Amino acid sequence: MRITIDRDRCIGAGQCVLTAPGAFTQDDDGLVTLLPGHEDGTDDPNVRYVPGACPVQAVTVSDD
Repeated sequence: MRITIDRDRCIGAGQCVLTAPGAFTQDDDGLVTLLPGHEDGTDDPNVRYVPGACPVQAVTVSDD
């Protein structure tokens, strides 16, 4: 699984963190970032739902 984040598009809504807290967090500015060691998102089965939950589609998930 490949997770791509467009931090320029992110508005800090936090839906990624609410949907898949095992893979995402927010930095001090409220922008999405992956948790260290979770770059492939496999620890949280809800990662696939994040692109649909993000109001600005700042996160994409694809199979390798």
